Amino acid sequence: MKQKKNTEKPETKTSKEPLTDNIAESAVDSAAGQQQTNASPKSYSDDEYQLKVNELNDKYLRLYSEFDNFRKRTMKEKIDLRQTASEAVITDLLPVLDDFDRAMSAMQGTDKIEAIKEGIQLIHAKMKAIFASKGLQEIKSVGETFNTDYHEAITSIPAPTEELKNKVVDEVQKGYMLHDKVIRFSQVVTGS
Repeated sequence: MKQKKNTEKPETKTSKEPLTDNIAESAVDSAAGQQQTNASPKSYSDDEYQLKVNELNDKYLRLYSEFDNFRKRTMKEKIDLRQTASEAVITDLLPVLDDFDRAMSAMQGTDKIEAIKEGIQLIHAKMKAIFASKGLQEIKSVGETFNTDYHEAITSIPAPTEELKNKVVDEVQKGYMLHDKVIRFSQVVTGS
């Protein structure tokens, strides 16, 4: 029994590799033979080939022209969208322009500075509300920690207090964000 086990183990080790290779090769050969017998070549005449070629060319040309029309249509829609994108904002700002026109004509006929100031403050508040409704937000700067994602440092001065080191001391120009995207950085003076 020991001899059989010893003789069987070396045979199985050496015979496994050739067996699997032979099985795989015979499976590939038999599959190829079946494909050859199952797929008998259909003979076409030259006219049938030409008809098939013409049919495929026609399909290709139709598909190509359909895609070209789609491309042209989307380009036209993009151009139209760019031209009319600001229409809603301008329509909302027209009442503010009308208010400025009325304020300008009222300034010519009066000497009351307080009434003019109040009118301009109302127009300013109206304009800010319109911009806020369109997604515009001011970037807070003064007293905030300097952040290059929102601020652009114009200059740096010695900090008046220890608390204002690496913070914004003054704002030269306000910065704005439109729907969480910075459209203008705040120009600031930082404390060092």
